[in-house]
Amino acid sequence: MSIEEFIKRRKASRGGSEQANAQLFLTELCDALDLPRPDPAGPVNEENTYCFERRLSVPRGDGTTELKRIDLYRRTCFIFESKQGQDQVDPGQFQPSGQTVFTAVNRGSRQWEDTMERARRQAEDYVRCLPASEGRPPFIIACDIGHCFDLYSEFSCTGGLYLPFPDARRRRIMFDDLAKPDVQKLFRDIWTDPLALDPSRRAARVTEEIARHLARLARMLEEDANDPGKTAQFLMRCIFSMFAEDVGLIPAGSLTEILNRAIQKPKTLKPELHGLWSVMNTGGYYLVAHEDLPWFNGALFADPEVLPLTPSHTPTH
Repeated sequence: MSIEEFIKRRKASRGGSEQANAQLFLTELCDALDLPRPDPAGPVNEENTYCFERRLSVPRGDGTTELKRIDLYRRTCFIFESKQGQDQVDPGQFQPSGQTVFTAVNRGSRQWEDTMERARRQAEDYVRCLPASEGRPPFIIACDIGHCFDLYSEFSCTGGLYLPFPDARRRRIMFDDLAKPDVQKLFRDIWTDPLALDPSRRAARVTEEIARHLARLARMLEEDANDPGKTAQFLMRCIFSMFAEDVGLIPAGSLTEILNRAIQKPKTLKPELHGLWSVMNTGGYYLVAHEDLPWFNGALFADPEVLPLTPSHTPTH
């Protein structure tokens, strides 16, 4: 089925049995995202690298163990724990004996949040009980079937502290968000290449790419008969200005707006950048931003010379 059909079908969940819903839900999720379905579980537990109900022996603390099962396990990728919430619990669900049975909790309630937190802790316990030879998966997913997914990551893969991914504010993926291409890619990466989501690895790739471009730009400026010392100072002023804008030392857009205008009108770059750096050298009112700029000491902007740049100096990708 399409992802839209899957969302519509599964949002109809209204507190049915978690055991009855979970495996079919996860199978349909894999189909909708064009991911491989879990494999049938075989008799050799250690060979069940991607399956439902992966068996674990959990120590009790008295020398004995207890058999537990992971809802869905994919070695080196994730542990998935599912729960079944409900939009509104019906208090009139009775057993023949007359006792009220609550098969689910109200979504959004404190009790529901506690249930999602217990699912995370349960998954972390399972991580610690996995055989050391299998390593530790970088992701934990706690899911309320048909409602949301809570993501947690630990990219050292040592079973350390699992933190909300990508952060506490954005860890929860609501079910409707599965319709978004970027969310679909996120789930595919968790299933197939989870370490690609490690922020430190992505930062390293970006840093390497920037370093290559700066080296290329430096060579091109020197080939244009610019003095190597002046080229180095110019690039340092550019890099520091980017940093100052990112951390709020100068108003947002002070540099990026200059660069964006220069793409369309290259002749504006030299006077506008010279004006920005002149004010940063002394401190004072910056007309373009209509704000005061602080004084940046250290003499980096004492000579605000702007080397000539052309479209040929911009990245080719």
